[in-house]
Amino acid sequence: MLPLSQILERETLLVSRFVALLTDEQNALSTAKPESLPAIHAEKSALIEQLNALEAQRNSLISGNPALPEKERMAAWLAQHPSEVKIAAQWTALMASALSAKRLNELNAKLVAIHLERTTQALAILTRRAEENTFYGSNGQTSQYTGSRIVDSA
Repeated sequence: MLPLSQILERETLLVSRFVALLTDEQNALSTAKPESLPAIHAEKSALIEQLNALEAQRNSLISGNPALPEKERMAAWLAQHPSEVKIAAQWTALMASALSAKRLNELNAKLVAIHLERTTQALAILTRRAEENTFYGSNGQTSQYTGSRIVDSA
């Protein structure tokens, strides 16, 4: 198992890459170019798996009460090891990067919601138009023709 300092260093690098991917995702969403989103999603998923593995290693090294939130367990570990100044700085940097990732992810979720809303509105308009252009023939079946030569020939 890697030492705690190396784990935190790797986590920070991966979170920084994750932030870059979220920025790419935001650009794709802002410019309405969704063709790049599947590749971004695949890379984000791979990063999440790596981050989860490193988090598990870190948590096993710091141990502590598993009922406590991760930040509190790390704070307790740092309090028990005041000489670990480098690890404290790495933890602070990791938390700052994670906060940036969280904010970008929330903004991207809002952009997705806006696109979804617009798509829903467009579908509603198109569906309504299709319904409005449907006429019923003398046999009770739907028909694109009204039976009026003037309207049907226009």
